[in-house]
Amino acid sequence: MADNTADLLKQVSNELKQATSDFSKQAENALAEAKKAGSLSEETKNAVDELATKFNSLTEAEKQLKAQLGELEQEFARRPSAGTPQPQDSLGGVVIKSEALKQFAASIEGGKRVNIPVSAALLSTDVPAGIVEPQRLPGIDTAPKQRLFIRDLIAPGQTTAPAIFWVQQTGFTNAAKVVAEGTAKPYSSIEFASKLTAVSTIAHMFKASKQILDDFAQLGSTIDVEMRYGLKYVEEQEILFGDGTGVHLHGIVPQASKYVPAFEVEKRSGIDDLRLAMLQAQLARLPASGHVLHFMDWAKIELTKDSLGRYILANPLGLSGPVLWGLPVVATEVAAFLGKFLTGAFQTGAQLFDREDANVVISTENADDFEKNLISIRCEERAALAVKRPEAFIFGEFAAPVTP
Repeated sequence: MADNTADLLKQVSNELKQATSDFSKQAENALAEAKKAGSLSEETKNAVDELATKFNSLTEAEKQLKAQLGELEQEFARRPSAGTPQPQDSLGGVVIKSEALKQFAASIEGGKRVNIPVSAALLSTDVPAGIVEPQRLPGIDTAPKQRLFIRDLIAPGQTTAPAIFWVQQTGFTNAAKVVAEGTAKPYSSIEFASKLTAVSTIAHMFKASKQILDDFAQLGSTIDVEMRYGLKYVEEQEILFGDGTGVHLHGIVPQASKYVPAFEVEKRSGIDDLRLAMLQAQLARLPASGHVLHFMDWAKIELTKDSLGRYILANPLGLSGPVLWGLPVVATEVAAFLGKFLTGAFQTGAQLFDREDANVVISTENADDFEKNLISIRCEERAALAVKRPEAFIFGEFAAPVTP
């Protein structure tokens, strides 16, 4: 193909040279005739026009042949020599040359997809992290949490003040009796004490990237939930065991009455202890409304069996919540409760006043957050606990280790 094109180009070039020479001679003759006669004859004019047409056609032919020859020379230059391995098409090249892609481009339909098979060898194994993302499973696998119930047992309250001033009844002497007509009536005695309980703040903070929370809404909501949970978990510790020093709440357990059984029971078990604690609260004229004990101890009580291997309390197929002696049981994971229990009149004996409910606030103006595109997340609440009747709560240890 290249040899034929080169010969044809050589032939056209020779003819072009001849035509150029003839055209030049004819043009000189025509110029001399015009000078001599003042105009060209019709014959001379036709001859000049014919040579000009031939000259132009040969010029265009030469141009086309030169271009064709140049392309062929470049093609031969690109071809590898014998024995040289030919490069493999890239992944993009395979896709571009695919007939499926050509047909898809010629007739594009909405919602239609095209599948182009490529060799696995075209896929590089040396790809930087983040270029090809691994499959992402939806959601966030959060850590399991203890269910919080202590707050639900206690009477709720609200306050708009920084402290709660309240009056506690500390004693009552009942002198009421039958009296004869016209005689003096006896006086009973009720003792009170004024109490001032400051509102305490429970809070914690968290740093996060502004971009990650903007781009991943679920992460933001997870942080919100986790921070609120962490706050409520500490709140529960304070309600139960706060020692009242500094900014701590004055919790129930430090103020509760010590468990003293009204009488002894043969082979007393944990189940017996809880019933005797209910009796102690009843004798204080404050009937108990619930029990609090460790998960471990409650599990052992539920697994208690009689001599025939039948469960005494638990019903494995039952759907009702944990109940013992007709009162709800709140199980906790607080280590200080292992081997111990709290029984009491929660609604009557204590009240939790919320000054500011648990809330989450986000700021970009903390320290150098603005400069680093960080945000500071704060979760806090303000509350005060008033244990109005300490004798309403009985705290003690099981007489013997609770065994199933």
